[in-house]
Amino acid sequence: MPTALPRSFAHLTGANLAAHAAEQISLAAAPIVAVLMLQAGPGEIGLLAMVQTLPFLLLSIPFGLLADRMPRRRLMLGAEGLRALALLVLFGVVVSGQLSIGVLAVLGFAGAVGTVGFSVAAPALVPSLVPREALARANGRLELARSAAFAAGPAAAGALVTWAGASAAFALATVLSVAALALLLRLAEPPPVLASPRHPFVDLREGANLVWHDPLLRPILLTAIVWNIAWFVLQAAYVPYAVRQLGLGAGAVGATLAANGIGLVAGALLAGRIVARLPFGRAIQFGPALSVLGAVLMVATLVVPSGGLAAASLFVFGAGPIVWTITSTTLRQTLTPAQMLGRVSAIFLTVNAGARPVGAALGAAVGAGWGEAACLWLALAGFVLQAALIFASPVRALRQLPAATAA
Repeated sequence: MPTALPRSFAHLTGANLAAHAAEQISLAAAPIVAVLMLQAGPGEIGLLAMVQTLPFLLLSIPFGLLADRMPRRRLMLGAEGLRALALLVLFGVVVSGQLSIGVLAVLGFAGAVGTVGFSVAAPALVPSLVPREALARANGRLELARSAAFAAGPAAAGALVTWAGASAAFALATVLSVAALALLLRLAEPPPVLASPRHPFVDLREGANLVWHDPLLRPILLTAIVWNIAWFVLQAAYVPYAVRQLGLGAGAVGATLAANGIGLVAGALLAGRIVARLPFGRAIQFGPALSVLGAVLMVATLVVPSGGLAAASLFVFGAGPIVWTITSTTLRQTLTPAQMLGRVSAIFLTVNAGARPVGAALGAAVGAGWGEAACLWLALAGFVLQAALIFASPVRALRQLPAATAA
């Protein structure tokens, strides 16, 4: 019988669901509101998107260092409190009619700061709440909650803005963020193993050395970098490709994109069975392998133009990589000493965030020079490379989780 997950972890799962739902609703509502209320154009929408992603690059490392020097629950409370405050102010600004692009950008930045703090601290907290043999199942629960928020949040935001107005969307996001705070307050964190106070650069170098020199963590990092670049090359081309080459209207494009969210939920639900039935190294390779299949299906639409085939591709891109996230996070938590979990999580988050604009810029350049089809082929090459990296690594030999690293 599987080890029961403690009540404190249930509180973390609930907080994770509420926090990510608040994030996704506000992220989806902001550009809709900017267009409908402020007549914003592509430049303003691009500015909002940039501002909301900037904290991941600027603040992941500082938050990671903090997560190793203070109780993670306290850091998550502060981060979620900042997000709740930003959403509450945004709700007030919308109701008062004082909304502007600048206000949306500033408050969006503040909310994203909260997201970064929460995202760094949560995976560092999990190993102190659940036993080692339950880590994969616990990570699966967290990713299922996050996937549900990613799948339902944008749809809920669009419906609320359409039917009840912009203030309703931000009001719901605020309520969800406050609910996350309430659940975090009920969470009992065991006494944390904290890093000794040293110069931040010493701590950061120690974390980076661990990641780069560990024979299992390094290929995980490199695979993630290549995957993110390839995914954002595909993302840059997909919508114009779907409209111009597949002949899809706005509703059909939205339906194909929704298939990705459905895939995320399906993958999170199946992850436990996959981990139980496969050697652990093969379970880690499952996501990269399915990403190649997803890319092949997308390239196949060049021969058979079909919205259904594109939706199938995006579904696979949801289902496979979520299994990768669960299994690779579990491996990272096992191999990293407790007092280094925050900064190691932050290194992965920063590198992944940094790879995304590289992929988007590469996709934009290739698409402008050679067309969307070239982006699809380039993305396929990237997904083949990321699979090759992880299949050639020592990860392939793992039958089960390695022994936990001593603190």
